[in-house]
Amino acid sequence: MGGIASGKSTVAAEFARLGCKVIDADKIAHELLDQPPIRDAIIAVFGPKILDSQRSIDRRKLADAAFTGSENIARLNAILHPPVLARVEQLIADYKAQPDVKAIVLDMPLLTETGWGKKCDRLIFVSATPDVRAERARTKGILSTHDLKLRENFQNSLDTKANLADNTIENNSGLVELARQVAEIFSYMANNE
Repeated sequence: MGGIASGKSTVAAEFARLGCKVIDADKIAHELLDQPPIRDAIIAVFGPKILDSQRSIDRRKLADAAFTGSENIARLNAILHPPVLARVEQLIADYKAQPDVKAIVLDMPLLTETGWGKKCDRLIFVSATPDVRAERARTKGILSTHDLKLRENFQNSLDTKANLADNTIENNSGLVELARQVAEIFSYMANNE
């Protein structure tokens, strides 16, 4: 859990380096956008203005259309969440059957909002200052500061997420410090199963 551009995926990648399997809900959602029933349902709600020149869904245009109000977000979530969560369930079952998997990490933007936080043994909050997050979002060309704030208005507050967490990783400095914190949490979990 954490704010947009806080480094959640980087933290997940560090857990993967330690032998964990990572389930990336955003990646699953992006893959599903091209499947005809989902694609067609999204176009029916948001119209052809969300398509690119190849008639595929343009994720930026879709986000611009969806993040105009809570009703549009709810419509998009109603289409995407069921198949995404079904795929997550399938991957969890697959990974649990593999004895060499040390843990399963859910990299899921709306973890607590969907109720999936209750299914987790541990919740980790990735913290970064607003300035650091805004700079990361700008550098990666993801979002402007305005868009970042707008999107976060449709999620649980960062304070709420931080209060739900079992651990907090501070991600305002470099990868070495982040990796140290991940290793510390991983070691604690491995020794207290």
